[in-house]
Amino acid sequence: MQKPAVTIMVKAARAAGDVLLRSAQRLDKLNVVEKATQDYASDVDKNAEDAAIRELTRAMPECSVLAEESGLRGRGGPLIWVIDPLDGTSNYIRGFGHYCVSIALVERGEPIHAVIYDPIRNDLFTASKGAGALLNGSRIRVGERKDLNGALIATGFHPRERERTPAQLECTRQILLQAEDIRRSGSAALDMAYVAAGRLDGYFEAGVKPWDVAAGVLLVREAGGRVCDYNGSQTGPLDERGIDSRHILAGNLKLSDALQKVIATSGYAASFRR
Repeated sequence: MQKPAVTIMVKAARAAGDVLLRSAQRLDKLNVVEKATQDYASDVDKNAEDAAIRELTRAMPECSVLAEESGLRGRGGPLIWVIDPLDGTSNYIRGFGHYCVSIALVERGEPIHAVIYDPIRNDLFTASKGAGALLNGSRIRVGERKDLNGALIATGFHPRERERTPAQLECTRQILLQAEDIRRSGSAALDMAYVAAGRLDGYFEAGVKPWDVAAGVLLVREAGGRVCDYNGSQTGPLDERGIDSRHILAGNLKLSDALQKVIATSGYAASFRR
Protein backbone atom coordinates (compact mmCIF):
# COMPACT_ATOMS: atom_id res chain seq x y z
CA MET A 1 0.00 0.00 0.00
CA GLN A 2 1.30 3.45 -0.93
CA LYS A 3 2.53 5.51 2.01
CA PRO A 4 0.51 8.68 2.79
CA ALA A 5 3.54 10.88 2.15
CA VAL A 6 4.03 9.30 -1.27
CA THR A 7 0.37 9.96 -2.12
CA ILE A 8 0.97 13.65 -1.38
CA MET A 9 4.17 13.64 -3.42
CA VAL A 10 2.49 12.00 -6.40
CA LYS A 11 -0.21 14.68 -6.38
CA ALA A 12 2.46 17.38 -6.25
CA ALA A 13 4.54 15.78 -9.02
CA ARG A 14 1.51 15.46 -11.28
CA ALA A 15 0.58 19.10 -10.63
CA ALA A 16 4.08 20.17 -11.66
CA GLY A 17 4.00 17.80 -14.63
CA ASP A 18 0.74 19.35 -15.84
CA VAL A 19 2.45 22.75 -15.86
CA LEU A 20 5.30 21.32 -17.92
CA LEU A 21 2.98 19.71 -20.47
CA ARG A 22 0.84 22.83 -20.90
CA SER A 23 3.87 25.06 -21.37
CA ALA A 24 5.49 22.62 -23.81
CA GLN A 25 2.91 23.75 -26.36
CA ARG A 26 4.35 27.28 -26.38
CA LEU A 27 8.10 26.91 -26.04
CA ASP A 28 8.66 29.98 -28.22
CA LYS A 29 7.02 32.09 -25.52
CA LEU A 30 9.24 30.90 -22.66
CA ASN A 31 11.45 33.36 -20.81
CA VAL A 32 14.78 31.52 -20.57
CA VAL A 33 17.66 32.75 -18.41
CA GLU A 34 21.21 31.46 -18.11
CA LYS A 35 21.80 31.06 -14.36
CA ALA A 36 25.44 30.15 -14.97
CA THR A 37 27.45 29.12 -18.00
CA GLN A 38 25.27 26.69 -19.99
CA ASP A 39 22.96 26.22 -16.97
CA TYR A 40 19.46 27.32 -17.91
CA ALA A 41 16.14 27.99 -16.21
CA SER A 42 12.83 29.27 -17.52
CA ASP A 43 9.62 30.67 -16.11
CA VAL A 44 8.10 27.20 -16.45
CA ASP A 45 10.66 25.82 -13.94
CA LYS A 46 9.40 28.31 -11.37
CA ASN A 47 5.73 27.76 -12.20
CA ALA A 48 6.10 23.99 -11.92
CA GLU A 49 8.02 24.37 -8.67
CA ASP A 50 5.30 26.62 -7.22
CA ALA A 51 2.63 24.06 -8.16
CA ALA A 52 4.53 21.24 -6.43
CA ILE A 53 5.31 23.27 -3.30
CA ARG A 54 1.71 24.38 -3.00
CA GLU A 55 0.53 20.75 -2.78
CA LEU A 56 3.32 19.66 -0.45
CA THR A 57 3.08 22.49 2.03
CA ARG A 58 -0.72 22.36 2.11
CA ALA A 59 -0.55 18.73 3.22
CA MET A 60 2.55 18.87 5.45
CA PRO A 61 3.27 22.49 6.43
CA GLU A 62 5.71 21.40 9.14
CA CYS A 63 8.30 20.34 6.53
CA SER A 64 11.00 22.64 5.19
CA VAL A 65 11.54 22.90 1.44
CA LEU A 66 14.76 22.84 -0.59
CA ALA A 67 13.94 23.52 -4.24
CA GLU A 68 16.22 24.19 -7.18
CA GLU A 69 14.72 27.53 -8.17
CA SER A 70 13.61 29.06 -4.86
CA GLY A 71 16.21 27.58 -2.52
CA LEU A 72 15.57 26.83 1.16
CA ARG A 73 12.32 27.71 2.90
CA GLY A 74 11.88 27.14 6.61
CA ARG A 75 14.00 25.29 9.16
CA GLY A 76 11.23 23.67 11.12
CA GLY A 77 12.49 20.18 11.88
CA PRO A 78 14.13 17.01 10.61
CA LEU A 79 11.96 16.64 7.48
CA ILE A 80 12.59 18.52 4.26
CA TRP A 81 11.11 18.31 0.77
CA VAL A 82 13.88 18.28 -1.85
CA ILE A 83 12.46 19.26 -5.23
CA ASP A 84 13.60 19.57 -8.82
CA PRO A 85 10.49 20.75 -10.71
CA LEU A 86 12.10 20.22 -14.11
CA ASP A 87 15.13 17.96 -14.30
CA GLY A 88 16.26 18.25 -17.90
CA THR A 89 15.63 21.94 -18.55
CA SER A 90 17.99 22.06 -21.54
CA ASN A 91 16.04 19.22 -23.13
CA TYR A 92 12.72 20.86 -22.33
CA ILE A 93 13.45 24.29 -23.79
CA ARG A 94 14.60 22.65 -27.04
CA GLY A 95 11.52 20.46 -27.36
CA PHE A 96 13.53 17.31 -26.61
CA GLY A 97 11.02 15.11 -24.79
CA HIS A 98 13.11 13.71 -21.95
CA TYR A 99 12.63 15.42 -18.59
CA CYS A 100 10.89 14.85 -15.27
CA VAL A 101 9.74 16.13 -11.90
CA SER A 102 11.77 14.83 -8.94
CA ILE A 103 10.62 15.04 -5.30
CA ALA A 104 12.15 13.44 -2.21
CA LEU A 105 11.22 13.65 1.44
CA VAL A 106 14.51 13.72 3.30
CA GLU A 107 14.95 13.08 7.01
CA ARG A 108 18.23 14.23 8.58
CA GLY A 109 19.99 14.02 5.23
CA GLU A 110 18.60 10.65 4.13
CA PRO A 111 15.75 10.25 1.61
CA ILE A 112 12.84 8.26 3.04
CA HIS A 113 10.26 8.72 0.26
CA ALA A 114 10.80 9.42 -3.44
CA VAL A 115 8.79 10.24 -6.55
CA ILE A 116 10.12 10.78 -10.07
CA TYR A 117 7.45 11.57 -12.65
CA ASP A 118 7.98 11.61 -16.40
CA PRO A 119 4.93 13.47 -17.78
CA ILE A 120 5.73 12.65 -21.42
CA ARG A 121 5.56 8.88 -20.89
CA ASN A 122 3.31 9.05 -17.81
CA ASP A 123 5.92 6.99 -15.98
CA LEU A 124 5.64 7.28 -12.21
CA PHE A 125 8.57 5.96 -10.16
CA THR A 126 7.98 5.74 -6.39
CA ALA A 127 9.89 4.40 -3.41
CA SER A 128 9.72 4.39 0.37
CA LYS A 129 12.58 3.39 2.65
CA GLY A 130 12.31 -0.30 3.46
CA ALA A 131 9.30 -0.83 1.16
CA GLY A 132 10.89 -1.27 -2.27
CA ALA A 133 10.65 0.69 -5.51
CA LEU A 134 7.80 0.78 -8.03
CA LEU A 135 7.14 1.89 -11.59
CA ASN A 136 3.46 2.60 -12.23
CA GLY A 137 2.58 0.39 -9.28
CA SER A 138 4.72 -2.61 -10.27
CA ARG A 139 7.87 -3.56 -8.36
CA ILE A 140 11.19 -2.86 -10.07
CA ARG A 141 14.72 -4.17 -9.57
CA VAL A 142 18.13 -3.11 -10.80
CA GLY A 143 19.66 -5.18 -13.61
CA GLU A 144 21.65 -8.32 -12.96
CA ARG A 145 24.73 -7.64 -15.09
CA LYS A 146 27.82 -8.73 -13.18
CA ASP A 147 30.39 -6.41 -14.79
CA LEU A 148 30.81 -3.78 -17.48
CA ASN A 149 30.87 -6.27 -20.35
CA GLY A 150 27.90 -5.40 -22.56
CA ALA A 151 26.58 -2.85 -20.06
CA LEU A 152 24.58 0.26 -20.95
CA ILE A 153 25.87 3.15 -18.85
CA ALA A 154 24.57 6.71 -18.49
CA THR A 155 26.59 9.79 -17.62
CA GLY A 156 26.47 13.56 -17.84
CA PHE A 157 28.87 16.32 -18.87
CA HIS A 158 27.88 19.05 -16.47
CA PRO A 159 28.95 22.63 -17.31
CA ARG A 160 30.23 23.04 -13.74
CA GLU A 161 32.74 20.23 -14.38
CA ARG A 162 34.20 21.10 -17.78
CA GLU A 163 37.72 21.61 -16.40
CA ARG A 164 37.78 17.86 -15.72
CA THR A 165 36.62 16.91 -19.20
CA PRO A 166 39.96 15.32 -20.22
CA ALA A 167 39.85 13.00 -17.21
CA GLN A 168 36.19 12.19 -17.83
CA LEU A 169 36.82 11.44 -21.50
CA GLU A 170 39.65 9.06 -20.57
CA CYS A 171 37.29 7.35 -18.13
CA THR A 172 34.65 7.16 -20.86
CA ARG A 173 37.17 5.65 -23.26
CA GLN A 174 38.08 2.93 -20.77
CA ILE A 175 34.43 2.14 -20.03
CA LEU A 176 33.71 1.80 -23.75
CA LEU A 177 36.42 -0.83 -24.10
CA GLN A 178 34.03 -3.11 -22.18
CA ALA A 179 30.54 -1.61 -22.20
CA GLU A 180 27.97 -1.82 -25.00
CA ASP A 181 27.45 1.94 -25.02
CA ILE A 182 27.16 5.14 -23.01
CA ARG A 183 24.05 7.34 -22.96
CA ARG A 184 23.87 11.03 -22.09
CA SER A 185 20.16 11.75 -21.57
CA GLY A 186 20.25 15.18 -19.92
CA SER A 187 18.27 14.18 -16.81
CA ALA A 188 20.12 12.83 -13.78
CA ALA A 189 16.87 11.94 -12.01
CA LEU A 190 15.59 9.85 -14.93
CA ASP A 191 18.99 8.21 -15.34
CA MET A 192 18.82 6.99 -11.75
CA ALA A 193 15.18 5.93 -12.11
CA TYR A 194 16.17 3.95 -15.21
CA VAL A 195 18.97 2.24 -13.27
CA ALA A 196 16.42 1.31 -10.59
CA ALA A 197 14.13 -0.15 -13.28
CA GLY A 198 16.91 -2.04 -15.06
CA ARG A 199 16.62 0.08 -18.21
CA LEU A 200 20.20 1.19 -17.63
CA ASP A 201 22.91 -0.86 -15.96
CA GLY A 202 24.78 2.01 -14.35
CA TYR A 203 25.12 5.77 -14.06
CA PHE A 204 27.82 8.23 -13.03
CA GLU A 205 27.98 12.01 -13.04
CA ALA A 206 29.72 14.91 -11.33
CA GLY A 207 28.35 18.36 -10.55
CA VAL A 208 24.99 17.13 -9.27
CA LYS A 209 23.03 18.76 -6.44
CA PRO A 210 20.68 17.20 -3.84
CA TRP A 211 17.56 18.05 -5.88
CA ASP A 212 19.03 16.24 -8.90
CA VAL A 213 19.60 12.93 -7.15
CA ALA A 214 17.84 12.66 -3.77
CA ALA A 215 14.82 10.80 -5.14
CA GLY A 216 16.95 8.70 -7.47
CA VAL A 217 19.26 7.61 -4.65
CA LEU A 218 16.35 6.08 -2.74
CA LEU A 219 14.88 4.48 -5.87
CA VAL A 220 18.15 2.72 -6.68
CA ARG A 221 18.67 1.57 -3.11
CA GLU A 222 15.12 0.25 -2.79
CA ALA A 223 15.47 -1.53 -6.13
CA GLY A 224 18.42 -3.47 -4.72
CA GLY A 225 21.21 -1.26 -6.03
CA ARG A 226 24.08 0.73 -4.62
CA VAL A 227 24.83 4.45 -4.74
CA CYS A 228 28.22 5.87 -3.78
CA ASP A 229 30.71 8.54 -4.80
CA TYR A 230 33.64 8.10 -7.17
CA ASN A 231 35.81 6.87 -4.28
CA GLY A 232 33.31 4.20 -3.26
CA SER A 233 32.22 6.15 -0.18
CA GLN A 234 28.65 6.81 0.88
CA THR A 235 26.92 9.92 -0.39
CA GLY A 236 26.77 12.91 1.93
CA PRO A 237 23.57 14.47 3.30
CA LEU A 238 20.95 15.10 0.62
CA ASP A 239 19.61 18.32 2.10
CA GLU A 240 20.82 21.90 2.48
CA ARG A 241 24.02 20.66 4.17
CA GLY A 242 24.99 18.86 0.97
CA ILE A 243 24.36 21.76 -1.39
CA ASP A 244 27.89 21.69 -2.85
CA SER A 245 28.27 19.87 -6.15
CA ARG A 246 29.14 16.20 -5.81
CA HIS A 247 29.99 13.14 -7.85
CA ILE A 248 27.88 10.02 -7.73
CA LEU A 249 27.54 6.59 -9.31
CA ALA A 250 24.83 3.94 -9.21
CA GLY A 251 24.23 0.36 -10.30
CA ASN A 252 23.78 -3.09 -8.85
CA LEU A 253 26.35 -4.17 -6.28
CA LYS A 254 28.76 -5.87 -8.70
CA LEU A 255 28.47 -3.45 -11.59
CA SER A 256 28.80 -0.36 -9.37
CA ASP A 257 32.02 -1.83 -7.99
CA ALA A 258 33.37 -2.40 -11.51
CA LEU A 259 32.33 1.11 -12.59
CA GLN A 260 33.93 2.70 -9.54
CA LYS A 261 37.21 0.88 -10.23
CA VAL A 262 37.38 2.26 -13.78
CA ILE A 263 36.60 5.76 -12.53
CA ALA A 264 39.48 5.38 -10.07
CA THR A 265 42.06 3.70 -12.34
CA SER A 266 41.41 6.13 -15.21
CA GLY A 267 42.38 9.05 -12.97
CA TYR A 268 38.94 10.61 -13.09
CA ALA A 269 38.33 10.21 -9.35
CA ALA A 270 41.75 11.66 -8.54
CA SER A 271 40.98 14.78 -10.60
CA PHE A 272 38.62 15.90 -7.82
CA ARG A 273 41.44 15.94 -5.29
CA ARG A 274 43.63 18.34 -7.22
